[in-house]
Amino acid sequence: MASQQQQQKGVDTDTMTLTRFVLTEQRKVPQATGELTQLLTAMCTAIKAVSTAVRKAGIAKLHGMAGGSNIQGEDQHKIDVIANKLFINMLKSSFTTCVLVSEENENIIEVETDKQGKYVVSFDPLDGSSNIDCLVSIGSIFSIVKKRSEGTPGLDDALQPGNQIVAAGYALYGSATMVMLSTGQGVNGFMLDPAIGEFLLTERNVKIKPRGKYYSINEGYSQYWDEATKEYVQNKKFPKEGNPYNARYIGSMVADVHRTVMYGGIFVYPAHKKAPKGKLRLLYECNPMAYIIEQAGGIASTGTQRVLDVVPESIHQRVPIVLGSPEDVNEYLDCVKKHQN
Repeated sequence: MASQQQQQKGVDTDTMTLTRFVLTEQRKVPQATGELTQLLTAMCTAIKAVSTAVRKAGIAKLHGMAGGSNIQGEDQHKIDVIANKLFINMLKSSFTTCVLVSEENENIIEVETDKQGKYVVSFDPLDGSSNIDCLVSIGSIFSIVKKRSEGTPGLDDALQPGNQIVAAGYALYGSATMVMLSTGQGVNGFMLDPAIGEFLLTERNVKIKPRGKYYSINEGYSQYWDEATKEYVQNKKFPKEGNPYNARYIGSMVADVHRTVMYGGIFVYPAHKKAPKGKLRLLYECNPMAYIIEQAGGIASTGTQRVLDVVPESIHQRVPIVLGSPEDVNEYLDCVKKHQN
């Protein structure tokens, strides 16, 4: 009766926040120390701060260029610089990290000795920021692994394959701010309630559809694609039976992948003549997204191998990627195999 009265009044007195959820999950792991929860709490604080900055970017004159470029040679927006500093400062001050890898920094960021913990975090502080001036959804992406060296942490600790990830996720800054997170026990979604400043569980145990009806790829590069990609996209447009797929491409990886997770389908950023090694970065874009997709029951591949099995050679290494619903991805991989024979 009391519970019904609370619901009628629109008050939830047993709110499942992201921190509470992670604490509950960690209780299932006998050797858990709570350090990962501490790290994810710091991550959420950074995401909240970035979300606030994004939402008032126009008013605070944060739109436009910062006047420089990042290590990728991409023009930096003012908001890129702010987001990067927020993530670095919050993660360092959590006392849980030892090495950080950011899209915006050429080299690894070594955390001061007196602040070091056992985790290595790779992140893209603001993915898709080139879209911010026109108010398209953008996001942040991150993955977490444990330090594997016994001595002073360094580059080797950062260069771990995705199959060593202990937690990964992304934040989407759209009509609402949402975090999709996995700690290895499925994928759950948390929406930011600005009234209380907390991420609340809204999407429990997310599973991707076996097959979708959307394909997502930048068709502006179609003249540079290999024959397998051309054939696959042609088959989606002009199927021999059934309805054609709907084309959906935003140009912000977080937004495109989030739609794929929620609605099913396929996201492809292949290698092509202009980008023979692919364009998206392994450590802080492809690995976290591949981890989320697999935890949701999907597949993520480079076209030739599982993304999470790629052993990184450099922190800004690029790889091709295809991810999404298992039937859709397998169909694409069948096209690749066909043209390899």
